[in-house]
Amino acid sequence: MKYEIICAGFGGQGVLTIGKFIAQAGMAEGKNVSWLPSYGPEMRGGTANVMTVVSDSPIASPIVSYPDILVALNQPSLDKFGASVRPGGWIIINTDMCPHGINRDDVKIVSAPMSKLANEIGDMLVLNMIAIGIVIAKTGVIKYETLEAQLTDYLKDKNPKLLELNLKAVKKGMEL
Repeated sequence: MKYEIICAGFGGQGVLTIGKFIAQAGMAEGKNVSWLPSYGPEMRGGTANVMTVVSDSPIASPIVSYPDILVALNQPSLDKFGASVRPGGWIIINTDMCPHGINRDDVKIVSAPMSKLANEIGDMLVLNMIAIGIVIAKTGVIKYETLEAQLTDYLKDKNPKLLELNLKAVKKGMEL
């Protein structure tokens, strides 16, 4: 199985981190992965996207032109990449930042107020973890347990409070 993923939004929303953790978890599961970030010179507040590929077989190119999964955390990203999602693919939309949505009936769409949910959890920094939770639950691209181990290893000593909030956010995303 191969999943080609684009995660896109404003710099500072954690889109590159979504791709990074999916790629790291995929690698920990013995899969082939690629991670190709792209962001404007303004970074925080500018546009950012990442192309991540997770595959059971070798990956020919890290470039994703027709993703199986799009995570759009803002309307400009949805407008830019929404039409390129393969029929039958997934579009995951942060409705708080995508007021116009997208009009497609050949893909599966999960719309959620991720910014609001992140605030309810206690920190806007976990918005991206809500998105990862949705991706895991809907596609199975990686296992929750692998992501939990990756997050724990990364944050347990550095920021245990954020680790707790991140895991809560992933679980919330999986429930949606």
